[in-house]
Amino acid sequence: MEIKVLGSLAAHERGIPVVPTAAKPRQLLALLALHADRVVGVPTLMEEIWGENVPRSASTTLQTYILQLRRKIAAALADDPLLDAKDVLVTRLGGYLLRVQPGQVDAHEFERCSEDGRTAFELGDYRTASDLLRRALALWQGPALVDVPAGSVLELEVLRLNEEHTTALERRIEADLRLGRHAEVVPELRVLAARHPLHEGFCAQLMRALHRAGGSWRALEAYQRLRGSLVHELGLEPSAALQDLHQAVLSGDPDHALHPATAD
Repeated sequence: MEIKVLGSLAAHERGIPVVPTAAKPRQLLALLALHADRVVGVPTLMEEIWGENVPRSASTTLQTYILQLRRKIAAALADDPLLDAKDVLVTRLGGYLLRVQPGQVDAHEFERCSEDGRTAFELGDYRTASDLLRRALALWQGPALVDVPAGSVLELEVLRLNEEHTTALERRIEADLRLGRHAEVVPELRVLAARHPLHEGFCAQLMRALHRAGGSWRALEAYQRLRGSLVHELGLEPSAALQDLHQAVLSGDPDHALHPATAD
């Protein structure tokens, strides 16, 4: 089964879509997919569907939802006499497991490729890091599970995935900056800074890119925009690190602007 969660939920078995239209079975499929090849306990599934208000009929209703998912899978497997839907959506002691071949869940591929990119970055191989992180980020088609109603469990999973996306994006841009691609990343960073007016990381990268591309005064403008947003929205000044970068741009210190502290 091929599953996509980095954007709208999509799942295909033998090329046939198996995503149900009903909201709660979609939630179950999304949660099982994110934990593919691992048992997801019944209490976790119930928490996702009903939160703290689990009805007395929850066990029976959950089994009904699982049956609906298996029927979709069985229809896709109709021409395969050797494989049953219960072999794909497996009942295990205390929960259920969605069996998926390696590399078939886009979120897992993103995490694997992103981690390889992080390793390359930490080793100072910025070209490989940029390539790997670009490959990871290309798997995203929108916010994770954008069309799935999220309960308390999925909500945290989606938050984690979206934060990992932001981290990978920052690290890819940082790799490009280390490679001297300052002018190339300026347009992208302008958009990111506008979309995330309180995000110091994108602002700092934009300032450094502009400074190294010969637009120091624009770097100072970017700082002032961020400072204005922070003061207005949160009543806070920029961090010490960003203020230090601001002073470096003011003093024309190219080394500081080009070589910040290594990303985590």
